[in-house]
Amino acid sequence: MTRAPSAAQRRVIDGADPVTGRLRGTETQLAALVKRGLAFRHPRPPHDHFLTPAGHRIREAVPEPAAEPEPAAGVFAARVGGEEEPPAAGPTRLREVRSAWQGLLELRRMTHPDGTVDRPCGWERTHLVRAAALALEAAGHRPAGGDADGYRVRATAQPEAVAVYAPDAETLAACAATLERAGWQAGEYTEPRTRARYLLASPRRV
Repeated sequence: MTRAPSAAQRRVIDGADPVTGRLRGTETQLAALVKRGLAFRHPRPPHDHFLTPAGHRIREAVPEPAAEPEPAAGVFAARVGGEEEPPAAGPTRLREVRSAWQGLLELRRMTHPDGTVDRPCGWERTHLVRAAALALEAAGHRPAGGDADGYRVRATAQPEAVAVYAPDAETLAACAATLERAGWQAGEYTEPRTRARYLLASPRRV
């Protein structure tokens, strides 16, 4: 079994940027994480260090319920729709969403061998609900919450797939178009019991 990171290494891993996985630490700490396969040094200047998929797994190794866990207080999270206490809307939120989306595109560029940004990366495949919600929120779609009706993104029993609900057919189609532009595959389905229409969306691989 792989030896667990030291307390100092764990602090560096836990302090990684929640979207890009960029690390901050001493050269010795970062070199040790690279040696253990938990981080990599980006080949392009300024040669920052980032978590590898194995490093992300250690950072997020907590018991998870069926739905994706809520992020820690103070950590950015895209709105999935229906939150009891959604983040306040306004210019600050718009900047946060825009910054998170740009960070995610950069993570795609860095982790895909061909440097492409047109399809989801490994982080998105392990955070399906939040990744799909970020794509929708960054494109200007309104999430459901309070008295407002909008999209809702939910986990499903299918691997690598989320369900997206919308208040009407037009909004559902717009959400599908946005997800497809963001590198997802989306198809419309009908729930047998409620007859409600929804999207089943999954990250595109090629």
